[in-house]
Amino acid sequence: MEVTTTWYLVLAAVLFTIGAVGVLIRRNPLVLFMCVELMLNAVTLTFVAFNSALGGLGGQMAVFFALVVAAAEVVIGLAIIVAIARRQPTTAIDDFSGLKG
Repeated sequence: MEVTTTWYLVLAAVLFTIGAVGVLIRRNPLVLFMCVELMLNAVTLTFVAFNSALGGLGGQMAVFFALVVAAAEVVIGLAIIVAIARRQPTTAIDDFSGLKG
């Protein structure tokens, strides 16, 4: 059995759906950020699948920029979670409203 682009796209769709459902039902900030990262990885998998099917470097460049954005998101997200954890012993999504200036 040969693995085609369709298999990669189905896998990316499943990963994106799991991440989207996780974003909707979770209240823990760390799990929320992991679900968003899972969604970004699904999108990068789609870029790589189309890049391998069509050739060229456009998909690889898009993946590189998506990974840079994902790394920046992790740094900022963890900084926000640490800021909340220093102020309160428990962290929940509802605590983000306390960070307003």
